[in-house]
Amino acid sequence: MRIARPILLVTTPLGMVFGLREAWRLAGPRMALLMAAMMAVIAAFGVWTVRTIRAERAREPGRRLDG
Repeated sequence: MRIARPILLVTTPLGMVFGLREAWRLAGPRMALLMAAMMAVIAAFGVWTVRTIRAERAREPGRRLDG
């Protein structure tokens, strides 16, 4: 996991940028805009899920510190 995490943190945004660029090149700006909107919705749901899980864990009584 020491190597995988930094690689994923770099390659995922690069892949998204290149994907948007290719959508623009192949199908035009409307497709790139549609893909960007889809990525934003997926990211928003991801953030929402993580925040909900963290809030529920914080409210959990007697939770051990080691996870």
